[in-house]
Amino acid sequence: MQSDSRRYATKIINKLNKNLVKQVNWKSRSLQFVLSFLIALGLSYVIKEPSFTEGQTSVLFILIFAVGLWVTEAIPPFAVGILIIGALVFTMSNLESENVKQYVQTWSDSVIWLFLGGFFIAQAMQKTALDQSLLKFIVPKLGEKSKYILLGLMLITAFLSMLMSNTATTAMMIASITPITLSLGKEAPLTKALLIGIPTAAAIGGMGTIIGSAPNAIAVGALDGIGIRISFMEWMLIGIPVALILIFGFWYGLLKKYKIKRKSLDLSFLQKTKQNTDANITTSQVRVTVIIIVASLIFWLSSQWTGIPVAAVSGIPIVGLTMFGILDADDMRKLPWDTLMLVAGGLALGIAVQQQGLTDYFISFINIKDFNFYLLAIIFALISVVFSNIMSNTATTTIMIPLAISFAALIPEQSPKIIPLIIALSASCALLLPVSTPPNAIAHSTGKLDQKDFRFGGIFIGIIGPILVSLWVILVEFI
Repeated sequence: MQSDSRRYATKIINKLNKNLVKQVNWKSRSLQFVLSFLIALGLSYVIKEPSFTEGQTSVLFILIFAVGLWVTEAIPPFAVGILIIGALVFTMSNLESENVKQYVQTWSDSVIWLFLGGFFIAQAMQKTALDQSLLKFIVPKLGEKSKYILLGLMLITAFLSMLMSNTATTAMMIASITPITLSLGKEAPLTKALLIGIPTAAAIGGMGTIIGSAPNAIAVGALDGIGIRISFMEWMLIGIPVALILIFGFWYGLLKKYKIKRKSLDLSFLQKTKQNTDANITTSQVRVTVIIIVASLIFWLSSQWTGIPVAAVSGIPIVGLTMFGILDADDMRKLPWDTLMLVAGGLALGIAVQQQGLTDYFISFINIKDFNFYLLAIIFALISVVFSNIMSNTATTTIMIPLAISFAALIPEQSPKIIPLIIALSASCALLLPVSTPPNAIAHSTGKLDQKDFRFGGIFIGIIGPILVSLWVILVEFI
């Protein structure tokens, strides 16, 4: 539920490994910013056609500039989102004063409210230690066999990542298994399997719900813009099966790769671990939190039958958790507002690119008849993974989904939902490097993994994931 950022991942590694902390070279960042600006100016001048309107030229420049900033991360990804909205309002206000409000109104988009409701639930679960309670309740029921404990921890991580920040989930899970990794040692096969399996499950688990990952929300928002609405339940029917197959497949791959021989494992440490429940939280408030979370999930899942918009359901945790004093002003400051800024900026850029006809312009260079639709879908999936390893996965989907929607318009016999959904889900499969995702960064910061240890997961999920996602989404659309 947190946007992916290579810069943030690097920050986590540096913060948790004090011996690796390096002062940010602001001069280098400034140079990257200036170069991105100049390159965007040059490319927009070279690419634009004589027939381009002033609006098309402005949006083309903003698009290229944003890509440059997302790739270099000269400024944080969320700041790029704010910059996009500001630049669109500034440049387009004189050209289409009647429509310029739409770029600012992305802040109140239904996707933003859906995410905000999810953030409230995640913060409440952490404050009341419900996430840790779930861990302590389920893990002892897995038995003592190492391979099943590994699988169980991965599944718990995936489930929590559907509702909470992937970063927070990974941090909690890795902290919980620290006694295991310390007793086994750095080189133990099970240690490596756990430290690789948990962050991978966190990233994959985000596929399961709309609020599980920012790319999911970008896809839902973009499709809603062309009149196609995807309910919370519909997304889960697509995302959860893929996530489960990938987790089971990766678990089996870890067992084969590391040849885990230890048959049993002592889990008594779980019951001795002190839960980090806020001192001001009462037992009654914990119960109320459970009721609010369950009620929110029920109404989210049944929105297509009750007719209540999923964004409106977000009012349940927002109002309920604050009314009963479970969350306060200090907790509000801890919410990942940067994710909302990034998503809002991405939605605004997508609107501008589509309305100015830039996607149609780029597509005009490709003869769509030369491509098989299903092959095209897999190509988009693989490109999504490659780009998401280079820059933010939210930025990747922001750029690619409007293009995919325009492609779909040229193939009326195919569902316009297919490729956007494939792009969004595939973006969660970028796991090649320690800084590819914050969960990977947290695992790497333990000092028990080398960069090469991530290659197995990065290649396995990076290849199998997009293909599986493509096949499943296409199959679901045909059923």
